[in-house]
Amino acid sequence: MKSFSIALALAAPVYAGLRFGCSSLTIQRLDPVVEPGKNPSSHVHHIVGGNAFNATMTGDVGARGTCTTCEMSEDFSNYWTAVLYFKHPTNGSYHRVPVTNNAALAAGTKGGMTIYYTPHDFTTDDLKNQPIRAFPPGFRMTVGSPTTSTLDQAKGHIGLRYNCLQSLLNRGPEMVDFPTRPCPAGIFAVHHFPACWDGKNLDSPDHQSHMYNTITRDGFTNAPPCPASHPVRMPQVTYETVWDTTKFNSMWPSGTPNPFVWSFEGSSGYGTHADYMFGWKGDSLQRAMNKSECFYDGCGSITKQAMSTANQCTVKDMVGEETDGWLDHLPDYK
Repeated sequence: MKSFSIALALAAPVYAGLRFGCSSLTIQRLDPVVEPGKNPSSHVHHIVGGNAFNATMTGDVGARGTCTTCEMSEDFSNYWTAVLYFKHPTNGSYHRVPVTNNAALAAGTKGGMTIYYTPHDFTTDDLKNQPIRAFPPGFRMTVGSPTTSTLDQAKGHIGLRYNCLQSLLNRGPEMVDFPTRPCPAGIFAVHHFPACWDGKNLDSPDHQSHMYNTITRDGFTNAPPCPASHPVRMPQVTYETVWDTTKFNSMWPSGTPNPFVWSFEGSSGYGTHADYMFGWKGDSLQRAMNKSECFYDGCGSITKQAMSTANQCTVKDMVGEETDGWLDHLPDYK
């Protein structure tokens, strides 16, 4: 199945949801959802969003944030995934793969991710029949798992896929695993989150059970109705990340296995996963979700900022370890 095409989207009418870029905030070994309070956490993450990010995050993140790397200046949420590394086929050393910005984002976006909040799909919102409730303060969730180790398990994680980019506008087919050949424009990773909430819990022991995924096929499709156990319809959150693997293409010998690994090692791309920490200021996300037939910025309901301002937002290095350059082992994997 082909993933959403930016070129097609820009040519055709699109009316529903938010799409915006967030520059990279930090790359370090912290995970306040899965391993709160642990410094360092088990593996390195690439994080975008607000500067309230820390080893422990509770309460109203949006109220504490003072800046964000996202174009939407009222969004102090944090979005993160594992980090992609190149494992040298000859000497076994590792090098972090840089992130590059996606197509059709605001000028000045640096690396980071493309973030989506869609109420239905890209052409309709159906708010009259399917109203959307914004996430409450303190909400968090994850998708996928680093322990996923088989093809069948990975296929069950609907919406967690890869593309071997021919260009930023030509993504090619979606795949469950890493590409098996060098990609001319990098490896594209997408993470679709579920949209049905139990209406009670801001989190759950596995960080997933308080949500329910009714989507049965990949891509940007409307989630079928929510079950009685998870009756509250939330926005469908999606991350897109472009990993610039092109500098390593010449080091990948023809006919040899994929040399890329996530920061938790693994032998395939099956363990791809992502974390979400809600942090929109006040009712800003709800205002956007209430706007009918709007795309990108909620028809002006959300204040945007120049990416030159967003790029000034930083957090301190709380771990103090080297994650880039040639490494003889992944951080914490000796």
